[in-house]
Amino acid sequence: MDELLVEQVGYYRALAPDYLDRGLDLPGGSELTEALDAFRPRGSVLELACGPAVWTGQLLGHAADVTAVDASPEMLAIAAARVSSERVRFIQADLFTWRPDRRYDVVFFGFWLSHVPAERFESFWSLVADCLKSQGRVFFMDDAYRTPDELVEGPASSTIRRRLPDGTAYRIVKVPHKPGDLESRLQQLGWDIKVTATAGPFYWGAASRV
Repeated sequence: MDELLVEQVGYYRALAPDYLDRGLDLPGGSELTEALDAFRPRGSVLELACGPAVWTGQLLGHAADVTAVDASPEMLAIAAARVSSERVRFIQADLFTWRPDRRYDVVFFGFWLSHVPAERFESFWSLVADCLKSQGRVFFMDDAYRTPDELVEGPASSTIRRRLPDGTAYRIVKVPHKPGDLESRLQQLGWDIKVTATAGPFYWGAASRV
C-alpha cells in the first residue's frame, strides 16, 4: 500500500503541467460549483489535496483565509501562480502523515476522497475531525468514474492504471464510492452528513460532527 501511494503522488507530480487540461466533461459538473456556493464555506478554511487550485479561488469568495495542502510541489507551484492572495497559505505535505497546527471552521476536499484507500478511510476521517473546530463543517466532492482501460485489476479492485499524455503508466487508488453507501458509512463513524448525487457521475457531501 505504501508503494502504491508513493506511485500515486508520483503520478500527480508528473501530471501537474497537464492537469488543468484533463477535466471530466460529463453531465453534473456545474452542480458542484453551485453546491459549494450554496454551502458558503465561511471563516478559516482548510483545503486538502488542493492540486493546482481548481477550487481555491471559489473558496476565497466566502472564506476569511484558506490553508491549502498538497503532496506535490509542482501542483503547489501552479496553485500559487493561479491564486495570488495573502489570504492563502500553501503547505506541501503527505496527507496520510500530516497533522494540522490549528483547527478550522471548514474542511474542504475536491476529488480526493476516492484516492484514499479503503484501509485508510477511517483514519482519514479521524484526521478531518481533528482539523475542525467544535462547530466546524465539511464539504467534499468527487466522482466514481473509471474507464474500462483503467481497470487493470478488474472492477472489484480500487487500484487502477492511468497514463500521462506521453503514455507513461502509473498505478493509483480510485475507490468508486456510491453516495448512499458513503453516507451510511460516515453516519456510522459519527458524522451528520448528506451525500448528493448529480445528473452525472459526480457527487458532493456536506457534514458536521454529531
